[in-house]
Amino acid sequence: MGAFAGFIPLIVIFAIFYFLLIRPQQKQLKAQRGMLDSLKVGDNVVTSGGLHGKIVGLTETILTLEIAKDVKIKVEKSSISAVRKD
Repeated sequence: MGAFAGFIPLIVIFAIFYFLLIRPQQKQLKAQRGMLDSLKVGDNVVTSGGLHGKIVGLTETILTLEIAKDVKIKVEKSSISAVRKD
């Protein structure tokens, strides 16, 4: 019983790390993946670099954004950080 008692604090620390750090991060990554999978042409988005634009083209990994009239850029799908509701 003495050897097992030495592992109890380690088990408690691991449980705390799991519920405070690992699990919330996994939920956040799942939400981000869901948001990226639901992107469609016409959505207004914000990139991780701060560019705001409307999706005018969409492939598996690349988006074409219109950031001004007749100004289009291509960005990686993974660089989208938010979908705006305008």
